[in-house]
Amino acid sequence: MSSAEQGDLLHTVTQDDVAPSRKTMGQVLVWGTGAVLVALMALQFARESGLTTLGFDSWRPILFAYVAWGAALCVSQVLVRGEQGKRALFVLPAVLFVISMVVFPLVFGLIISFSDWNLSSLTGRKFNGLDNFRQMMSDPFYWNALRNMVFYVAAVLVEYAIAFGLALLLNSQIVARKFFRVVFLLPLMLSPVAVSWMIGKSMMETRFGPLATLARWLGWENPSFFGTPGMARFMIMAMDAWTFIPFMMIMILAGLQAIPRDVIEAAKVDGASAWQLFWKITFPLMLPVSITAVMIRVIFKLKLADIIITVTSGGPGGATDSVTSFIFREYRDRSNVGYGTLLAMFYLVLIVIFMTILLKLTARLLQRPTTMS
Repeated sequence: MSSAEQGDLLHTVTQDDVAPSRKTMGQVLVWGTGAVLVALMALQFARESGLTTLGFDSWRPILFAYVAWGAALCVSQVLVRGEQGKRALFVLPAVLFVISMVVFPLVFGLIISFSDWNLSSLTGRKFNGLDNFRQMMSDPFYWNALRNMVFYVAAVLVEYAIAFGLALLLNSQIVARKFFRVVFLLPLMLSPVAVSWMIGKSMMETRFGPLATLARWLGWENPSFFGTPGMARFMIMAMDAWTFIPFMMIMILAGLQAIPRDVIEAAKVDGASAWQLFWKITFPLMLPVSITAVMIRVIFKLKLADIIITVTSGGPGGATDSVTSFIFREYRDRSNVGYGTLLAMFYLVLIVIFMTILLKLTARLLQRPTTMS
């Protein structure tokens, strides 16, 4: 065998001849620790449900049992599969960590969702079945917050149009272009809470705020930027847009600078007008970047809460409430952990459904051929 062939074999992992006793030891190890883990979890669930007094005061022993099962699973991979099991060890610990940090809290959240758990009560958590779900279905304030989210998410299209226009402006040969790029990015560097206090609480303050003073000077006798539902919702959307439009703008600007100049110059030579150049060349080429920017912005919009909590607390009359801000107040003001968790879980399901549909629609849009006519 040549040295080249020997070198190739060094990179090839073959199936080991694992002894049956070794395989049995690995299977006993993983199934034994798994049985202990399942038994301890069942016992703890029975204790939490009030079916028995046996169990532990906390879930910490379950965590130790899970760590032991994870270690046994890793060892059993080597015992049962040999060298191929060693390759699995590069991924398996990360998978186990994700399960512990994502799956377990999600299951625990589902358990809380069907419980009556008020932190101000001395009775602790009690299972109440579908009572929280029935309360949610008849809660007008929660459904009002969901309706408000329709307006907030729809505003992303307006934000995208503004961001695209600014990106086109900053991509053109204008005076002090680098200076304006930095200035337009400044709102993105600020915390939404800082924006809330700086603009919503200070500049728009009814009595002494500079914007209120300017409004009175222009003829508005009693300026109140958050006094009526429509005006309050618009101002919340405006502050949120001012904060996050630079995010979309910088993504679109990067996409514009990546467009080959040869394509633009060829279209100009063919006699394309400015509008034809944008609609037939720039916009189709920018579609993948645009969809990515809009999708990320929608995700951020679905989490809108900090500006609302700081400036209006959902008022007036719930006109500016988002689902996240409403759930936050359900936890903070009413200490209703069980009901608030159910609202959050239901909202999570809606987000998953909405984003799945949106991803499918955008995938079809990207697959459509673009015609240059």
